[in-house]
Amino acid sequence: MAAAQGHLSDHSDGDEQAGDTAGQAEAEAVPAAFRRAVEAVRGARLRPEIEIDPTRPPQRLAPHAYALEATVVDGEEDLADGRLVLLHDPAGHDTWKGTFRLVTLVRAELEPEMAADPLLPDVCWSWLTGALQARGLAYGEASGTVTMAGSHYFGGLADRSPATQIEIRASWTPREDATGVPDSGAHLAAWCDLLCQIAGLPPSPADPGAGTTSGAGVVSLPQRRGPQQP
Repeated sequence: MAAAQGHLSDHSDGDEQAGDTAGQAEAEAVPAAFRRAVEAVRGARLRPEIEIDPTRPPQRLAPHAYALEATVVDGEEDLADGRLVLLHDPAGHDTWKGTFRLVTLVRAELEPEMAADPLLPDVCWSWLTGALQARGLAYGEASGTVTMAGSHYFGGLADRSPATQIEIRASWTPREDATGVPDSGAHLAAWCDLLCQIAGLPPSPADPGAGTTSGAGVVSLPQRRGPQQP
């Protein structure tokens, strides 16, 4: 399993020397709890089907943010993709009921007949909560949406088959330990379990190092077609 990598974002502008100075000042201002949470994300062991890269985090959601983009790849085919953002507000947040928050977007393309299942949105939401519970993670204040959108093609695109995409947007508050730091690496691993599940991959075996079983008793979505490129 590969480890997630990345770096604390540097949003400084100007010449290289000014950027280095601003970046150093920003690094010194990063709270220790957030730095430890990011390091745990970087060191998470992930399934080999996951390709993951750091990306620029949102600027206005919290004083500190770290973001990753991931794709589930099977050979040359992209089966699902998503984005996960770790937010931190040392002063706390009334809505979060904590100082950390995880925000995600997950997308995958379905076979058209799967979209006809009226229970599919409920099932997809249960995959998120089930992925967290399967790894024994404590969390709260979960909220989100599950959206399905269909596309039919005409004219010069008429040779394309109809496509249906499912999208999960969600956020939750990871519970912090006695030092004020959540198990962010395990939350990333659970999120990757969700990503693989919506991609249609079978559950991975239990990870002896994690102390929990990933995907136990969970059925993956039976689709093998990746998100269609524009």
